[in-house]
Order: sequence, then C-alpha cells, then structure tokens
Amino acid sequence: MKSIKTYNPFNGNHLETYAQDSKSKLKEKLELADSTFKTWKELEIEERIELLQNLAEEVFRNKQHLSLLMTEEMGKPILESEAEIEKCIYLIDFYSKNAEQFLQDDLIETEAHESFISYDPLGCVLAIMPWNYPFWQVFRFAIPTLTAGNVALLKHASNVTGCAIAIEKLFIDAGFPKGCFQTLVTDHETIEDLMGNDTVKAVSLTGSEKAGRKIAELAGKNLKPSLLELGGNNACIILKDADLDKYIDTIVKARMQNSGQSCIAAKRFIVVEDIYDVFIEKFTSKVKDLKYGNPLEEDTTISCLAREDLAETLEKQVQQSIDLGAKVIKGHKRNGAYYEPTILTEVTTEMPVFKEETFGPVAAIIKVKTEDDAYEAAANSKFGLGTMVFTSNYEAASKRVSEIEDGGFFINEMVKSDPRLPFGGTKISGYGRELSKEGMLAFVNIKTTYINK
Repeated sequence: MKSIKTYNPFNGNHLETYAQDSKSKLKEKLELADSTFKTWKELEIEERIELLQNLAEEVFRNKQHLSLLMTEEMGKPILESEAEIEKCIYLIDFYSKNAEQFLQDDLIETEAHESFISYDPLGCVLAIMPWNYPFWQVFRFAIPTLTAGNVALLKHASNVTGCAIAIEKLFIDAGFPKGCFQTLVTDHETIEDLMGNDTVKAVSLTGSEKAGRKIAELAGKNLKPSLLELGGNNACIILKDADLDKYIDTIVKARMQNSGQSCIAAKRFIVVEDIYDVFIEKFTSKVKDLKYGNPLEEDTTISCLAREDLAETLEKQVQQSIDLGAKVIKGHKRNGAYYEPTILTEVTTEMPVFKEETFGPVAAIIKVKTEDDAYEAAANSKFGLGTMVFTSNYEAASKRVSEIEDGGFFINEMVKSDPRLPFGGTKISGYGRELSKEGMLAFVNIKTTYINK
C-alpha cells in the first residue's frame, strides 16, 4: 500500500507515515459524500450556523495543538501559526453572522405575480489546497461552501497531511454530519479520476499556475465549475511622498511574512528614485533585524522554507537574475531548506525575479524615475493578484485603480485576505472569488423562479 511521509523542514526529522486511501476507500468516501449531501442540503440555515459556532469553539479549544502541528509540518514560526488559527476563528464568526443574509432569496420585480432568485447548493465540491497556509486556505473554502449546503472533499498538499486529517476531525467533533467534510489521503494521480466522477460537481484549487492549467483543463473536459487561486507576483509601489517611518514595518511584513511563502506577498518593490536611497536603507535595516531560528521558539520571526527543493528553486531564480546583472544587497545564502532573506537591486524586466513568482524571502527592487513609470512597471506582469501603493496622497492613488488589472489594489497597506472582502485574481493568477458574499455564492446554482397566477 502506498504511503505519505511527513517531515519537519527545520530539522529534517520524520514526523508521521500515513497510509494512502485505497481505490475502494476513495469510492466509499465519494458515496458517503453523495448520500450526506441529500440530507445536508435540506438542513435549515439556522442549524448549519449552530454547527459553525460549535466549530469555532472546537478550533479555539485546540488552538495550541493545531498551531504546533502546522509549525512542525511546514516550518511556519509558531506565533504566525497561532495567528492563522485565530484568523480561521474570525472567518467562522463572520459567516455565522452573515450567511443567512447572503443566502436569502432576492425578490425581483417583474410582470410576474412573483419572481425571485434563490441559491441552491451544487453538491460535492473538491478542494485541492496548498501547504503554505494549511488551515486558513482550507477554511476560507470550506466554511462558505458547506454553509451554502454543499459537502466537501479535501485533497491537501502531502507535506501537511497531519493538518488535513486534523481539519476533518474538527468538523466531526463540532457535530457536522459524517461525510460533510472529508479528507482524501491520496496523491495527485487520482485527481483526474475524481474530476470525472459524477459525484464531484465542482472544484476549487489554490496552487501554482501549472496546477491551475491542469485543473482548468479537467474542469472544462468534464463541464464542471472551477475556482482557481493561483500564483502572484505582486508589486509594491513606493512613491516619493511615502511615509516610510510609518509604514516600513508593514512593507517588510508584506514580503517576509510566512518566510516569504505567500502568493499575495510583495515581490517586486518599485521605488521612485527620489526616495530610493532612503527606502533601501530603512528596508535593509528592518530585514537585518529579522531573527532566524527554530520556528517553535516565540522570538523567531523568519524560518526555513517548507521543503529543501523550494529553497533550491529560489536560489536558482536569484542566481539567474544575478547572472543578468542584479546586485545582492543582502542574503543569497542557502542551508538546506533555509534561504536567507535576500535583497536585490538593479533588477530589470528580463530577470526571473521580475517575471516569475519567487516563493520565499526575496525582495526584488526596481528603481524608476516617475510615478507614471512606477504604475507602468507594476502593471507589467502576467500575474494579477494584487498591487500595493505607499503614498501620502491616497486620493491621487485611488484614481489609479483602473490602471491595474489585479484582483486587489491596496493603498498604504499590504495585500491581504479578509473575510469581509472578496479575494481572487486575474490573468494567470486565476479566476473566481473567495470570501465575503461572493465566496459563499461561488458554488451555488443561482436559480430564477417566475410565478404567474
């Protein structure tokens, strides 16, 4: 029987070995999801909300255990793991308070005696999720999707299999019906079969561009809805009137949080020449203050990447950029899965650190002459998740929103996901929206009813 082994990326220690689900086991889970949906969809919204409240309590009760598990499996500093669990609780609370309003019928005045729009669940939705935010990214899919009346199957990244199993247990312990949320302990080879199964009605993927193209192909082949949240290469524009003393900590966090392993991290820092030298000085100073160490220690602010091969890929991207003329201000040293926070200057558009997503603590800095040049450079990307702008003239920046095609535009703040606001990208960063009302309606049948006497 095939198995999945998990390892601690900080020290390389073996954590657990999990037996993969057999074909018969996967079939059982699909059948259970199908049968559970028939009763789950009929449950009153008030009953689902009560289960959400139970879930929030369950997550809170297990916060320390879940945080430790996350840190051991993918290397996130423990304080960031705790913050991720707290954000999941906030998400649950948001939908507990708003789900009923989001799902209520919309009455529409027409010539009919009565006409309205209702929102019916689709059925079983397959979620394919990554390792970098192993709880948050699952919960931001699962909470609105299940509350809308669907059931879910989770194919998580193999290196966070323990987190995946723990998430299923949370739903069961909170009182959700067995089969409402199930984790599939399997590999990517089974995805094509799952997508072709009649029980699976839709798919949500958070992952790479390569994975997104494959899932979109399978979804199209099987005529099933898909939501894709893919990679990003976010620009962080620093205009000449930016208040660096006020925002430099935010700017550094935008790149270095989660050891730089975030699709929405600031990756390209586009700096107007008037403030360039001051920015380099302040940014470098703050990056040097980051403390590398064991992610289980509370004073650790940056740690290893989730796997050694990820650090190797990052190292190659940086070296290729150096070969093309980039200059290293700090970093570019690797030890196993650890890649030292790195700052590159004299970055040009043909370099990998400008064109590609760098999934780790690498800041590519581009000097431009004018504000117009800054926005033009920011828009020069095949990605489209988000852009951030730091300036004292927020009113002028707000008039530039339409110049950026991304899914998000943040002024004097890092790009981040918030349950109250829709989240998603454009171009090769994917399509569809998670969170807010849009996320709750991502996997429903928007049904028109028209009644005449």
